[in-house]
Amino acid sequence: MDELRDYLNILKSLGFNEIFIDKEEKSVEIQEKVKLLEQIAQQIKNCTKCDLHKSRTNPVPGEGNPDAKLMFVGEAPGGDEDKQGRPFVGRAGKLLTKMIEATGHKREEFFITNTVKCRPPKNRTPTPWEQEACWEYLEKQIEIVDPKVICLLGAAAGYAFLKRPVKITKERGQIIKWNGRILYLTYHPAYILRNLQAEPILLQDIKRAIELAYSQEEV
Repeated sequence: MDELRDYLNILKSLGFNEIFIDKEEKSVEIQEKVKLLEQIAQQIKNCTKCDLHKSRTNPVPGEGNPDAKLMFVGEAPGGDEDKQGRPFVGRAGKLLTKMIEATGHKREEFFITNTVKCRPPKNRTPTPWEQEACWEYLEKQIEIVDPKVICLLGAAAGYAFLKRPVKITKERGQIIKWNGRILYLTYHPAYILRNLQAEPILLQDIKRAIELAYSQEEV
């Protein structure tokens, strides 16, 4: 990926503003991404790095567009996610889907996952150690999907990336440069279910994250 970026930068310096990719070539690239993501999902299925695997029903690797410009990252799977093996399918997930659709986009356009891939007991917040144990998988997913923007849903997701406590009510809406990408902090949809007055704010933030992802501006 670094070699490809270097090559594209060379072309840009030579005056090339647009590069046309053969559809068949792009299709092969996406197929390779799907294959790599499936390999990570299998690794997660067999993972015993932390105790969360002992109580899970199903691991929840994540799902969505393998070539997405925007990735949503929450903190951990809940009960519905644990049953189905899919991210954000419970009440909070349905709210997230509703808000994405309210922007004129579809959930399938983006890649959705969590900082940890197994449900913590009683839906508690994952510990920093559990997030660190799962970080390798999330990091690989980011490398493969290669999103321009990562929308962090909630303080726990912010902690996993920034390695510090995050006060989401004060820091939401912030744009942070991170490893050649943009991190965008906002509320977790579960917070909105408990604080309905903040729903317009989350919708505004999701719109902004999507705008940043599809913007032609460089990171």
